[in-house]
Amino acid sequence: MELRTERLILRPFRDGDEDELAAAADDVRVWIHLRDRFPHPYTVVDAAQWIAHVRPEVPARNLAVTLEGRVIGGVGVERLGDVARFTAELGYWLDPRYWGRGFASEAVPAFVEWAFETFPFERIQAWVFTPNAASRRVLERCGFRLEGLARRSVFKDGRFLDSQLYARIRGEA
Repeated sequence: MELRTERLILRPFRDGDEDELAAAADDVRVWIHLRDRFPHPYTVVDAAQWIAHVRPEVPARNLAVTLEGRVIGGVGVERLGDVARFTAELGYWLDPRYWGRGFASEAVPAFVEWAFETFPFERIQAWVFTPNAASRRVLERCGFRLEGLARRSVFKDGRFLDSQLYARIRGEA
């Protein structure tokens, strides 16, 4: 399974991606915008553990973002539970060497469309730490709507931050 965009291929992570994944992910500029479960520093061992964790997913819910055959990032959804079981949380990141070239704005909508086609999600949402203006713009370009501000809801790198909730509902463009 793979998703092709104009410049990218999104495909499941696989054995052999460890070195490229670690090289792409091991940057504090990636970690600062993500949950603490995303390690920093990001080592080859972390990459191997991630690949082993997601490999059994059928269909895959977490994909490598690749450019010319190289892993440059990741995108995925995590299904919520209980009464929110038809909602998924979206997460994505790119190696900072590829920021500012429209790759996230290319990968995210392709992935979200595929996720709505593949899973029974009625809603896909994403939390963005307020200082991450680039990620907010990506979501807005992809049809996500701002639903709210959660003041001082995140503690990252020794400080409290606000976060914003964006969501897209099945059938919305």
